[in-house]
Amino acid sequence: MRKYEDTYRHKGLRKKLIDILKEKGITDNNVLEAINNIPRHYFLDSAFDEIAYEDRAFPISDGQTISQPYTVAYQTQLLQIKPGEKVLEIGTGSIYQASVLAEMGAKVFTIERQKNLFEKTKSFVLKSKYPTLKFFYGDGFEGLPTYAPFDKVIITAAAPFVPPKLIAQLKTGGKMVIPVDEGPHQRMLRLTKNADGSYEEEAFENFSFVPMLTGKNG
Repeated sequence: MRKYEDTYRHKGLRKKLIDILKEKGITDNNVLEAINNIPRHYFLDSAFDEIAYEDRAFPISDGQTISQPYTVAYQTQLLQIKPGEKVLEIGTGSIYQASVLAEMGAKVFTIERQKNLFEKTKSFVLKSKYPTLKFFYGDGFEGLPTYAPFDKVIITAAAPFVPPKLIAQLKTGGKMVIPVDEGPHQRMLRLTKNADGSYEEEAFENFSFVPMLTGKNG
């Protein structure tokens, strides 16, 4: 059984990571504080313990990755999270991004299509800390209509297009942050939903994500 410890050394490494994120342009103090409060090494195999606070992605199981902290911070900053907001996340993965949102006070509903990764959410080490974090096994393109509407939606995989069902599950005035495009790089978009169901689009930097796939696996 793995023993989880968050030592002074880990906390010092997190502070260095926060400095790197600031240098890269992350300015939202609530985002920075959340990342500073979360032991990222808990989300990785213990073999990665020494390098868990480097600003880069790492492999997890089923061909997925734990996103680079800068990417997590960037998407979260674009979402403009307020405490108590309902947030739909597509792509649970390592649970790190969902934990950052929960640490900021959001009620997070997160969907994972990989059965093996979803099963690991049942033994998530910080589950008791984040009682507003709810896990679902399903197809991200379908969303969670039963729990809609959502204040915010975040997609943590490369979408080939903006999923219409996810726009439908967003509140009027709600925001979606989504990397869109097939190929090696995606445009990070922030969409704001209008009252008539259409949306305004803002484009930001390019990133590289694993593809968002339809259906369930496993």
